[in-house]
Amino acid sequence: MSTSDGGHPLVRLRNVHTRFGAVRAVDGVDLDIRRGEILGLVGESGSGKTTLGRTILRLAPLTSGRIEYDGQDLSDLNRRQLRRLRRRLQIVFQDPHSSLSPRLKVSYLLKEPYTINKVPDDERYTAAELLDMVELSSEQAAKYPHELSGGQARRVGIARALALRPEFLIADEPTAGLDVSAAGAILNLLNDLAGQLRLTYLIITHNVNVVGYLADRIAVMYLGRLAEVGPTASVLDAPAHPYTQALLSAVPQPGEAGTTRRLLIAGEIPSPKNPPPGCRFHTRCPYAEDRSRTEMPELQPVAPGHTVACHYWQKVRDASAVSPAAEKTQGGGGCIPPIDHSSYESPKEDR
Repeated sequence: MSTSDGGHPLVRLRNVHTRFGAVRAVDGVDLDIRRGEILGLVGESGSGKTTLGRTILRLAPLTSGRIEYDGQDLSDLNRRQLRRLRRRLQIVFQDPHSSLSPRLKVSYLLKEPYTINKVPDDERYTAAELLDMVELSSEQAAKYPHELSGGQARRVGIARALALRPEFLIADEPTAGLDVSAAGAILNLLNDLAGQLRLTYLIITHNVNVVGYLADRIAVMYLGRLAEVGPTASVLDAPAHPYTQALLSAVPQPGEAGTTRRLLIAGEIPSPKNPPPGCRFHTRCPYAEDRSRTEMPELQPVAPGHTVACHYWQKVRDASAVSPAAEKTQGGGGCIPPIDHSSYESPKEDR
């Protein structure tokens, strides 16, 4: 159960673009993140999702557009103002070992944000308190990063991000490189911290299982643009974009433990240097028609709170509703097979 207040967004993006030379990493994104919610941002490598997260924090350049945090336009802030605001916005990086200096002990790494931001002593957590927040023993404070397991290093990265008491936390691939047990423990920790500290999250991942368990809403990103945004249950039960269908198709179904499944779409994601005209997904889409090659679809509502950028979203939804037996009888039409999404409905504890 979400603690989202349902009021004005904590983070508001309008027509956000981030370019690196000719590379259109983020190419016109409109998105709201509500206070107290967990938003999952999903897509393949190269979709622009990590760049979008870094752009929100102004760690990547905002080429054009507007980013507001709690009603304040971030583009108007000078370096000093931005540093002060960043105490409220933090990130947990994808590779915890590379983001932690190998020459420094955990105790110093946890206290370093206080030195950088000149935080008064009475506003600081102790290293032991931060480690306790992420369910690590105080003995870990004396270790160097290379002495930590992957799960422990991820927890230290989370603790370091929490040191400045942020309101908004971006977690970039929080379960990457972890085994199933360690990944599940990290997800449970993030869920618990959301309730205890009243955090707002942006969870960036390619793993639909992660957002299916943790997120209140899902935003699907493809080649710099949003393809679909909606409540988690709505997106998983009735995906309206063929790319979302494909991401779901790659997740093993019940009874397929240990099975690796591939995206049921042809080809590779195109280069963001030269994205296709019209619909960005048309080069891989089984539903594409002439209109797809010339006209870029905009996000449009398909259900309450659920929007999709697809000219043929009704066909996509109809295909999702067709049973495998019926689809086989009808010849399939080249559509992505429908998926049973019941396994994604792991109940979240109240936050």
